[in-house]
Amino acid sequence: MVTTGLLVRLEAKAGKTEALARFLRAALPLADKEPETIAWFALALGAGAFVIFDVFPDEEGRRAHLDGPVAAALMEKAEELLAKPPLIEHVEVLAAKTP
Repeated sequence: MVTTGLLVRLEAKAGKTEALARFLRAALPLADKEPETIAWFALALGAGAFVIFDVFPDEEGRRAHLDGPVAAALMEKAEELLAKPPLIEHVEVLAAKTP
């Protein structure tokens, strides 16, 4: 069961759209290693806009993810890849269907 999530909006710097897409694809193995990350999605919206959406069983899981390797890697690459800082929104999961 999931109760909390994150919606992270990312905007690539000019000329960095494909590099950001590659980075997000490469982040999947890091998310896979986080036991409290129940589902993790990296989505391309077009025109250099991306979203990461992930869900957790509780607030502790969300905090662990924010302190974990995916977030650290993103912050390390943020200046190089992002036009502006990521917009990180904490969300409450009202209903979900997960495997």
